Amino acid sequence: MLLKQPLQHVFVQINEILSQLSDAEYTQPSRVLSDATIGQHVRHIIELFLCIENGYEEGIINYEKRNRDHRIETDKVFAADLLKKIYRQLDKPNKEIVLQAEDYCETAEIVNIPSNYYREIVYNLEHTIHHMALIRVGVNNVSQVKLPAEFGVAYSTIKFRQQCAQ
Repeated sequence: MLLKQPLQHVFVQINEILSQLSDAEYTQPSRVLSDATIGQHVRHIIELFLCIENGYEEGIINYEKRNRDHRIETDKVFAADLLKKIYRQLDKPNKEIVLQAEDYCETAEIVNIPSNYYREIVYNLEHTIHHMALIRVGVNNVSQVKLPAEFGVAYSTIKFRQQCAQ
């Protein structure tokens, strides 16, 4: 899969941060994150990837029905292990899937949106980078851990900055 390398890059960055944060920092509510924790942002990233994994065989993904597993947001080792497991399972062939959306409708209607596996992986990669930017804000608020300059920065922004520097 073409996206395996950028996914590995962001997952490794997240795991490196998890290994440097204390348990208290990982679970400390951050005022600048509206009292969310770094662990809650990591949980959110992981659970959206788990939605893809769990919905692949049936061909239906519904991000709104994720588990919201409290253990992911409180146990850094468990979260890191899940990231590794998710990464190992990403080598599936592309296929058509249906993305189900419920929360955007005024009625209890479920909207089925045509998509495919690779498209949802791309969405989740971009979504992960967005949450990494929020994690950066949280880490800077609750910890002295130094983050890589590109942590939470979109690939297009990194490429643009490199072009400007030349």
